[in-house]
Amino acid sequence: MSRSSNEKYETWVPRTTLGKMILEGKISSMEELFMEGLKIREPEIVNTLLPDLQEEVINIGLVQKQTDAGEKSQFRAVVVVGNRDGYVGLGSGKASQVRSAIEKAAVDARLNITPVRRGCGCWECGCGKHHSLPFQVSGVCGGVEVVLIPGPRGLGLVASETAKIILGLAGVKDCWMKSYGSTRTVPSFAFAVFDALKKTYQLVTPKDWVS
Repeated sequence: MSRSSNEKYETWVPRTTLGKMILEGKISSMEELFMEGLKIREPEIVNTLLPDLQEEVINIGLVQKQTDAGEKSQFRAVVVVGNRDGYVGLGSGKASQVRSAIEKAAVDARLNITPVRRGCGCWECGCGKHHSLPFQVSGVCGGVEVVLIPGPRGLGLVASETAKIILGLAGVKDCWMKSYGSTRTVPSFAFAVFDALKKTYQLVTPKDWVS
């Protein structure tokens, strides 16, 4: 289930200083935003700087909470967004209606968007193109751990369907993946993959990332 990011946020009145700077043209790219270490607090910022953003629903589940009035049921959605060229975000949202849960998760995913450093870290390849990851990274969420291993060009994504969606929207085309723990818990598994992708940017200096 996918949706276009152009369906919403057509009109935008910035509420934050960063939003106003972007609307005035003082910041024109996501690279500038992350180089300055600025915090994204409005989803419209991401839609403005990444107009080709794509959105995919990873999981929808029913969660229950015990209250004084009895059990309260809500839907929990997990949504991933990305431009298939080095940017990806993952978020979750809860609501009594499925559509509302998806919308909340989509907003959360945009607020959590992160750059992903790509490269050719596989010794079998060495082509120098940005088709895989620059090095091996691991990610953890709850009882799930995943390890992403750079692969040679043409390998494809040797991973589960959930991981393929996230990696594909991040712009990673070739890699192996190992997973440990409660991998059937889709939300935890998805956030573990996202955690690994975030580390490709966090483990290098801004100078290396720009180059």
